[in-house]
Amino acid sequence: MSEDTGNSTAVPLGMSRLPVPPAGTGAAGQSDHAFVDDVVELRLPAASAYLSVLRTATAGLAARLDFTLDEIEDLRIAVDEACALLISDAVNGAELTCLFSLSPDALSVSVEVPSRTGRPPRRNTFAWTVLTALAGEVDAQAGPDHRVTLRLLKRRGGRL
Repeated sequence: MSEDTGNSTAVPLGMSRLPVPPAGTGAAGQSDHAFVDDVVELRLPAASAYLSVLRTATAGLAARLDFTLDEIEDLRIAVDEACALLISDAVNGAELTCLFSLSPDALSVSVEVPSRTGRPPRRNTFAWTVLTALAGEVDAQAGPDHRVTLRLLKRRGGRL
């Protein structure tokens, strides 16, 4: 695989049937696992000019799961907001990775970027409140090498 920076790539990872814990649960997954049918990974430059690609991918995947138009729009806005929160602290020239995990009744979106500070966004902000209202479940983590990840989980029909 070539190292073409600046080009976005979408990689359908196929039928995985992997148990994926909902956003907000630990690695042990204290709650029920949703089984994932498809996983799609999208990598693109961490710049606001590319957010339209993620919004479009989000809408297409949510439509594939028969989300309502309102749920699709909420997800589009939530993914856009999550990326905007991460891009504001991204390392110059960084690559943003977005992983979509589709299950029969939910879409999980994980967005990751190397950051300058290595700190996840604060949870006591208006942006976080809006993000939670739009996506349902939201979690943020800081990992090794200053990589910050935001995870969103939207269930079809607003089920918890």
